[in-house]
Amino acid sequence: MQFQMIMPMKKSCLYAVLALNFATATLCTAAATLFPVAVGGRWGFTDKTGATVINPQFDHAEVFTEGLAPVKIGRWGYVDAAGKMAINPQFDKADNFSQGLAAVRLGGGGPSFDPRPWDPLGIGPGGGRYGYINTEGKYVINPQFDDARAFTEGFAAVKIKHWGFIDKTGKIVINCQFDEAGSFSEGLAVVKMSGHFGYADTTGKLVINPQFDRATAFSGGLAAVRSGGKWGFVDKAGTLAINPQFEEAGDFVKGLAPVRDGKRWGFITRAGQFSINAQFDNAQPFSEGLAAVRQAGRWGFVDATGKFVINPQFDEADAFTNGLARVKTSGRWGYVDPTGKFIWNPSN
Repeated sequence: MQFQMIMPMKKSCLYAVLALNFATATLCTAAATLFPVAVGGRWGFTDKTGATVINPQFDHAEVFTEGLAPVKIGRWGYVDAAGKMAINPQFDKADNFSQGLAAVRLGGGGPSFDPRPWDPLGIGPGGGRYGYINTEGKYVINPQFDDARAFTEGFAAVKIKHWGFIDKTGKIVINCQFDEAGSFSEGLAVVKMSGHFGYADTTGKLVINPQFDRATAFSGGLAAVRSGGKWGFVDKAGTLAINPQFEEAGDFVKGLAPVRDGKRWGFITRAGQFSINAQFDNAQPFSEGLAAVRQAGRWGFVDATGKFVINPQFDEADAFTNGLARVKTSGRWGYVDPTGKFIWNPSN
C-alpha cells in the first residue's frame, strides 16, 4: 500500500510497485491534492503548494482516495481531508478505498504491502482475516478471507485457501480455484494455475490460458508477459502483439512502455519499435507526460521525446500524480513539481 509501476525487477520491482500504488490510489479523488509527509518521524499532509493542511501527528499515513486516507495511531483508521478521524483506529491493516469499499484486516502481521508484480492494488498477506468496510467504517463484508485485494471494475480478488473473486455484496462470483489472482483491469485479471499465468474474464472464463512464466495487468489494450525468460506483450485475444525479446518490461501509457534491452532501458511503441533508445539504467512508465528514469545511479524525469525535463539528481523517484512527484534525496523524501522545483523540501 505504500507509494508505488508494475515491473518484474529485483530492487526496482519493489520500488516500481510502490510508485504505481501511489499514482493509482490518488486518481480522481476529492482529496487528491493532499500528499502525505513525514516530519520528525510523525506523518501529516501537505497540499500541492507545500502548505501543511493536517499537522504531523500519525505513526504513518497513506494517500487519500475517495475522501479518506489510512493513518496509523497504534492501529489503523481513516482521516478525512479536514484532519478529522472519520473511522477510528481499530484495524491491524487498512487498504485505500476503491469503489466505495476498503479491505481491512483484523489480526495477523506481516508486510504493509505486497510487492508481487501481478498485484498493483493488493495489500498483501500476513495472517488474520480480511473484510471490507464502507466510508462510514461499517462492515459491508465481514472478515473471513485469508487475503484480499482492492475492488476494481466491481470485483475483488480474495483468498480462501485459493483465490477467487467476490462482488460488492461479498458473494463469491468466481470460485476460489486459482493459485494467485490479480485485480481486474480492462475486463481481464491475471490468474495463476499449475505454475503458469493467464487471464480470466469477469465470468471466470479463462480467456487466455495459463502459459506464461509471469504476467502483468492490461494497460492500453496490451499486457506484458514473460515466456522463455523474455518479456513481450499480448493483446486481449492472447495473441503476441510484441514477441518476447526484452529482459524486463513495464506498462504501456499513451502508447509508450519502458523495456530493458540488455542492460539498458528505453521506451517502445505499440509496434515494438524503440521511440526512446535504450540508454537508461532503469525506467518507469509515463505519468502526466513525464517518466522517471535512472542514469548514472540518479533518477530524473524525461518527456515523451526522451529529453530530460528534470535532470538526474534523486536517489529514488515516484511517478507524477496530481502535479507532484515524490522523490528521495540524502535519505529523505520530498515533492517536486514538473519543473523540478521542490514544493516540499526533503524530510524524514
